Amino acid sequence: MRRIEWPLHLVIRTVVGVVAAGVLAVAGVVAWNWWQESRATCHEDVVRRGPHDECVGVTAGDHVFATHLEDVQKLIAKENARVEAESDEHPYVSVAYLTSFTLTDDDSNSEDSVRHELMGAYLAQHRHNRGDLPGSPKMRLLVANSGSDSAQWEYTVDRLLERRDGPDRLVAVAGLGPSTERNLAALKKLSENDVATVASIMTATNIKGIDGFVRVAPTNIDEAKAGAKYLKEKEFKTVAVVQDDASSNLYAATLAQAFREEYPDSEHRLVGESISYDSSVSSAWEGELRYIPGRLCEAEPDAVYFAGRGRHLAHFLNALANRTRCTERDFTVLTGDDTTNLTPQQLVDAARTGVRVYYTGLAHEDMYKKTPYAVSKLSAGHFRDEKGLMETWFKDEARYDGQDIMGHDAVITAAQGIAMASAWQGQGKVTGPSVARMFHQMSGSEQVPGASGFLSFKKNGDPRDKAVPILRLTTKGDSVLIDVTSATGEVAREN
Repeated sequence: MRRIEWPLHLVIRTVVGVVAAGVLAVAGVVAWNWWQESRATCHEDVVRRGPHDECVGVTAGDHVFATHLEDVQKLIAKENARVEAESDEHPYVSVAYLTSFTLTDDDSNSEDSVRHELMGAYLAQHRHNRGDLPGSPKMRLLVANSGSDSAQWEYTVDRLLERRDGPDRLVAVAGLGPSTERNLAALKKLSENDVATVASIMTATNIKGIDGFVRVAPTNIDEAKAGAKYLKEKEFKTVAVVQDDASSNLYAATLAQAFREEYPDSEHRLVGESISYDSSVSSAWEGELRYIPGRLCEAEPDAVYFAGRGRHLAHFLNALANRTRCTERDFTVLTGDDTTNLTPQQLVDAARTGVRVYYTGLAHEDMYKKTPYAVSKLSAGHFRDEKGLMETWFKDEARYDGQDIMGHDAVITAAQGIAMASAWQGQGKVTGPSVARMFHQMSGSEQVPGASGFLSFKKNGDPRDKAVPILRLTTKGDSVLIDVTSATGEVAREN
């Protein structure tokens, strides 16, 4: 047999080709396995997106967005499965709870905050489906993650809109996160597509007049009025305002404006020129806060009104405590509801600064004790009593921030809208627009029995005469309820 001699360059080319093919085959298997594994961690309309590689989208419970949400999401998934199994006898519609559930340093909310909101949302679902506020049709509760800082809101909202028809029958979205430009954009897109919306913690005054929208939180005007009233009663004659100038922080801008308009009168005045920092400049805002105490020493205010997020407040208080000038002065700081987003350790650290801190909150479990006429006893009992459902389900959870109450009140508002629309038009005709129309019928005997206060709504979506708690940060790092007031001026005195 004749031996065939191959040219060397052909041998080399062939060997390289075989090796390359093998490498590509292995790489292909590795890439496929990675893709499968990454997809396996996300279910339903949940995909990995964005610079943080977050799972974002919508789930009925199969996907757990973060480990700390596992317990409450399992309860929601179980209730959703029960509702679906009984749908032949008891028809259902869906409500989604939308916020940022995967958090980074870009977020003002904490993991505790969003977890507590979802716990309250589940309580509302339970009360509507088979609890003490039964209504029909029944409710599936979807969990929707817009990603850190709501950067993936468009994807998630599009997935929600796909669920308006078919077996999901999405009619309302609750939650919606804090007052930011992105969350406002998400809210507007839902409204434009006939989905009823109920915000749980949005307080920015300029978020209003949107079709089908209501909020259960007091507005920044309500908070500013409550705060100004409290400072005046405590005889603080002069106040300096410290404000975040970040354009995307609608909360800070409207809170500062409302206080500036509400506080000054013939006996009370604002001192110092504009004192501000800009949290949108990540490399500079902490440094800016360090220089503000010196300016406050020059202005010599009786109190300071801080219009900024809780995470910025923590840095501000630390800077104030470490000031090198006017160390003999005592400082009192009043701020807004975002203080509730501080973690327990941050609250302890803030308390250790020695600065007296008061803030207008959104809810507190002791509100019923202060003002039993303004809060639903039945609803409050689920949060206050040892045998209440929240304590039964989440007995090891320190629900210190009131966010569970706000999540509950948002979803129970949607639930009441569903029940009223069904009674008005029939179960088969419960839609986003029909639920939204019911929001403005919620008055008198049809008020929403909220745990943060009875709820009825103005035409622009704001709550009417909403109770506003005033809280004091103690040296232990917890919060004590001082007063409860409202736009009408009702106040419960500190014991």
